[in-house]
Formats: sequence, C-alpha cells, structure tokens
Amino acid sequence: MVAGIEAHHSAEQPLARAKRIVVKIGSALLVDPSGGLRTGWLRGLAEDAAMLKRSGAELVIVSSGSIALGRGELKLPAGALKLEEAQAAAAVGQIALARAYAEALADRGMQAAQVLLTLADTQNRRRYLNGCATLSTLLRMGATPIVNENDTVATDEIRYGDNDRLAARVALMAGADVLVLLSDVDGLYTANPREDAAARRLEVVRAVTPEIEAMASGVGTEGAKGGMITKLMAAKTAMSGGCAMAIARGAPEQRGGSGFAPNRPLSALLEGGPCTWFLPATSPQAARKQWIAGMKADGSLIIDAGAEAALHQGNSLLPAGLKQVEGQFERGDPVAIIREMDGAIIASALVAYPSDEAAKIAGRRSGEIEAILGHPPRAALAHRDDIAFLTADAAEASSAEDLGPVVLETRQATDATFPPDHHARNDDDDGDDRGNDAPVRRAGESGGSDGRARQR
Repeated sequence: MVAGIEAHHSAEQPLARAKRIVVKIGSALLVDPSGGLRTGWLRGLAEDAAMLKRSGAELVIVSSGSIALGRGELKLPAGALKLEEAQAAAAVGQIALARAYAEALADRGMQAAQVLLTLADTQNRRRYLNGCATLSTLLRMGATPIVNENDTVATDEIRYGDNDRLAARVALMAGADVLVLLSDVDGLYTANPREDAAARRLEVVRAVTPEIEAMASGVGTEGAKGGMITKLMAAKTAMSGGCAMAIARGAPEQRGGSGFAPNRPLSALLEGGPCTWFLPATSPQAARKQWIAGMKADGSLIIDAGAEAALHQGNSLLPAGLKQVEGQFERGDPVAIIREMDGAIIASALVAYPSDEAAKIAGRRSGEIEAILGHPPRAALAHRDDIAFLTADAAEASSAEDLGPVVLETRQATDATFPPDHHARNDDDDGDDRGNDAPVRRAGESGGSDGRARQR
C-alpha cells in the first residue's frame, strides 16, 4: 500500500464535528456551459448552509464563478480569454455572483457578506491579520462570508487557477476545522478515472507524499481553472494548519441514483457520500501553537509574576502586567515572553502592538491606553490564542540570551475534546475582555478569575 493512505475510514465524520467550515465552490458547479447561473444548485447549497448554521457550525464560502458568469453576461466567445478580458468579465460577474448568494441565503434567514481576496492578501502579514479580523468579526455577527478571488486585479489566480490554494489559505485565516473542495470529481484517484477504468478512489490520505502527488492529473471542466494538482497543494496547506480537507463531488447530476438528496452536496457528504479525506496529524490549535513556538523572536516582553499567573490560567496578556519591552517589532511579529524575576523565557507569542506603542503602555490599565496612544486600544497585548507556552523544564533552561529551539506545551483553557477556541479572531474581540471593568480578569490585572476561556 502507498504510504500515507488508508483504504477505509471508520473514524467519526470530520464534517459532523466541525465548528467552523470553509467550502470552496468550483465554477462548473455554479455556472452552466452557456454562462447561466445554476439557481437550483445554489438553492440546495443555501439549504445546506442553513442546516449547518442550525447545528451550531459557522460557514465561510470561497466561490469561483465570477469570470464564468461575467463571460455569459458580456456574451464573450468560448475559449481562452485575454487577461484584460478575464478581469472585465470578473468585474461584471462579481456583482451577479454576490447578488445570487445574498438572495439565496436571505431566503433562509441568513446574511451574506462579500470578501474579495487574492493570494497576495494571505501572504502580506498586515493584510493577513486584517483579513483574519474581518472574517472573525463577520462570523461573530452571524454573517456568512462569501470570499471571491479578486480577479479584477489579480493576475496569477486567473492565469494559473490557484483558487483551491486560496481556499486553503482562507481556511487557515479563519481557523477552520474542515475545508471542503466541491468540484466535478469525488476525490483523489490512483489514476485519471476518465481515462483508466481501473482507477481507484482513495478514502483517506494522511500525508501528501511524492507517490500521492504522482497520482494527480489535470482533470477539469470548461470554465474551471483548478485541477487535482492544485487540490493537493491546498491539502498540504490545510493539513499543515491542522485543518482536515475533503475533495467531494458537488455536481447534482452526478449524484443521481446514489440515494443522496439532489443539489445538497454538504448533506450528501455528511451522509457518507464519496470523497477523499485529507486528515492532519494535529488540531488547528496545536498546529498554530507549534508554528508560533517555532518562529524566531523579534523582541521580548518582560512581565511580572501576576501577569504570568494569569497567563497560566488561560488569559491573554494585557499591558498592565508588562514591565519592559526589548527589541523592535511590528504588530503580528513573534516575541518571547520573559519572566521578570529570573529572565527565563516562558512562552512565545504574536504581539498585537508594535514595540514603540507597547513601550508606551507598559504597566497601564486598559482604560488609560486610548488617551496614551490616541486611538482605540486592542483588547490584549498578546491574545491567548497567540501564546505558546514552554514546558517547565524548557522555561528553566532558557533565558533572554538563548532563543534557540524550545519544547512546546500546548495549553487548552477548555475541556472540549475538539478545541473550540482555536479559531482566528478579531484582535479587538478578546474572549476575556468585555470592557475596561470586565468581571473576568485578564493577564496583568488584579481580581479573581476562573481561568477558563469563553466557550463559542
């Protein structure tokens, strides 16, 4: 058997237990060959979205289709389009696509929100952080983000068909448990099933090895840019962030006779419909903590004993417990958190303030910060989701002069089997900061605390 795959998957369905889900919709599912919208299919998807929301899950939709819809609206001929023609088609198609999603979801009592991204937005740190905050805020407000690739300005995405990879990056931005790529194929096969009758679909892949990559083929349909190669690239990205991924068929006409409800691809997947699951070795939370722990610190935050105690109770780090700032860093950069008493490194973190602002607010309470900085403060100096603790032994052995490899201790502030609080969040929505006089204590501020993170 090829390394990294399983013939059958008997574990619990990942989609059934997911709290945050990203679904990528291929162009061929939404748009027919004449350039018209498949309204029946979209209504079925909206029914599935409403079903998931009723179950308590949050959904982000990454949708292709703007160029295909715009081509139909502009009556452009079949075949390859010049870059500027594709961008013009996208400009027209994005309006039609957004309206179609808004109407389909509104009929089921849901609010749609359009988010335009390119791969570059997920590669630039500041834009990435802003994207995380926007997605988190929309989900917290009950909206369903519809992420469109911004083809009116993008070039590589149109030319090379990286929408699958964009969906994987959105999944990491959103802190998703599961990414579902709905396409015209029902999974990864040992060979191209359209050319080889002996091709066998893989049920589970636990590692994308060179042997797995060799199985990929450029299967696609008219109007769809991505093939199996880009889907495997997406799987690598998702799995590296602890996010499970499924490749599943979404075309309703190809579900005929399977016993699944027509036009309901997510329901079919929940009911055991054919797919390939790519299962990571760790959870999104643990993967994120490992990533943070492995980054080289750009500076240090030296904190007092009260702040350290609050951190170990599962709280975020607030400026009140900060004694000193060392080094130069920007918002989102990695820093070491150092114990004032003995100079030991106790954790790595992604900081929410640049070094100059952090120094200005060191030791200050939340209510003082806006007057000092001249703008509304963020809820925490370092959010609890962005802090990776060291083990006690590693902390004893480390110091401010030694920022070498460390041993990670992943701390969970809840008892949930599947971490509920690993999701990307608005930096201004710290789960334990509900105002300057919040009853729940934050790191560095006095008062009692139950040490538990807020449940979703």
